[in-house]
Amino acid sequence: MSTPASALPKGRQFNKLVSNPVLEDYSLRYAPSSFRTWSEFAVASTALGGIAYLADQAIGGSLAVQFGFANAFWGILAAALIIFLTGIPIAYYSAKYNVDVDLLTRGAGFGYLGSTITSIIYASFTFIFFALEGSIMAQAFEIYFGIPLPVGYALASLIIIPLVVFGMTLLSKLQVWTQPIWLTLLFAPLIAVLIGDHQALADWTSFAGKSTSGASFNPLLFGAAAGVALSLIAQIGEQADYLRFMPAQRKGHSWKWWLAVMLAGPGWVILGASKQLMGSLFASVAVANGTTLDKANEPIQMYISGFHYIFGHAGVALTVATFFVILSQIKINVTNAYSGSLSWSNFFSRTLHSHPGRVVWIFFNVGISLTLMEANMFSVLGKILGFYSNVAVAWIGAVVADLVINKPLLKLSPSYLEFKRAHLYNFNPVGFGAMVIASAISIMAFFGFFGAYAQAFSAFIALGVAFVLSPIIALATQGKYYISRDPHYHAGTHHDAVNCSVCGFEYEPADMACCPFHEGPICSLCCSLDSACHDVCKTESVAANGVPLNALPERCG
Repeated sequence: MSTPASALPKGRQFNKLVSNPVLEDYSLRYAPSSFRTWSEFAVASTALGGIAYLADQAIGGSLAVQFGFANAFWGILAAALIIFLTGIPIAYYSAKYNVDVDLLTRGAGFGYLGSTITSIIYASFTFIFFALEGSIMAQAFEIYFGIPLPVGYALASLIIIPLVVFGMTLLSKLQVWTQPIWLTLLFAPLIAVLIGDHQALADWTSFAGKSTSGASFNPLLFGAAAGVALSLIAQIGEQADYLRFMPAQRKGHSWKWWLAVMLAGPGWVILGASKQLMGSLFASVAVANGTTLDKANEPIQMYISGFHYIFGHAGVALTVATFFVILSQIKINVTNAYSGSLSWSNFFSRTLHSHPGRVVWIFFNVGISLTLMEANMFSVLGKILGFYSNVAVAWIGAVVADLVINKPLLKLSPSYLEFKRAHLYNFNPVGFGAMVIASAISIMAFFGFFGAYAQAFSAFIALGVAFVLSPIIALATQGKYYISRDPHYHAGTHHDAVNCSVCGFEYEPADMACCPFHEGPICSLCCSLDSACHDVCKTESVAANGVPLNALPERCG
């Protein structure tokens, strides 16, 4: 029998990191309207500032070097189209219901514990790309300051931590203030190359890289290139971390809301794909200016060559290129560290019923990234991203299928997003099952079990299988595993703010559930952290202290 609520210590005590909303940023919660004080433009600008990374250039350069221009070009465009289309529903639901991608995944067919695996997938994205961006910064440190790479890796990691501790409050200011400088330095060398080198475009379109057939289109090389580029599909998760702070739509100004959501959500890939193409161009420019093929995918080498067209002096070009690389990497790695801290918070709160605070997981995420850097992951970039994309694409494919088919068309998934433990089954076979099956099939394809074409197009297989399986499983189960009990508080109802009966803090109703174990309202975080209740609220009979479930709404106000 469960421990009576009366025997529990009254009032959960959170440490100062968790109790401080400026540091914590509602990392495991719905973002309340009282905290969403930024304008649509400020949120969108912060979200777009978070994609100021040079990994796009590194990926584009790597694809051009490995597969040649034709295959890299079409692979990048194909991946960008898929990423844009899948990003639209995720961005909309995240901004409308003010939840991050983990909470969104819970309510989009994965269940309360089923989405923990996606937390790891997303956390992997953040620390893989933190390591990639940190490696790029360390390469700039080595060339300009003569700092050895292992020391540069540590330095590139440590300087991020104090910037990301203060969450959205500081990040919004950092991204907005640095945006004009960054945009100028991003496009100036491109314009200078196109004006100053009339041979650059011809060299680019004929660039074969290391491939003997890379100068012409090859479907196998195209599929492999698109698969690597598709690893960036999980970037929508980082965009959602900002989009959850989007203010509510205002009557007569809904166009501003939609424009901001589209730009900050799927719109990131327009700039992202442009930067990948820019990277492939700069790789060929760098090679034409004497850089070896092995170094041509390093952004610092690309921009030394690019800025040389502007300044004509090697020392000045190196200085400006180094400044640009460091600025870009700071702008993106604060986002990687921030988003990683949110994802790890979600994972450990559910598996260990403990939440020491988002700030603690910043150090954890950065530590994993530093380990990858020291292992020289940049040298095997394509292989890591090619493998990762299979799982990431399967996850996003299953989520999108639920949002665009199971909710509006089949109406088997709730029309709103339910993310609270008290109202969800631990596992929902619709999204979770579709993702696991799609991942298994695509990974087997990636390792060559189904032949060369399936290997090259494994990421596409992951997307197709997940997208088709999700509605099939929803129909087979008739949506039985979405909602474990009828919620009293959910995103579709309107109440005044409510005090949590466990921690005593006041939260908006969208973040609250009715708890029979504690005989009153409970916030989503206290609900997640409770290890004594044993999910008694989901039983069909009587609550732990003899309170009938149908009497709970009265006790919850």
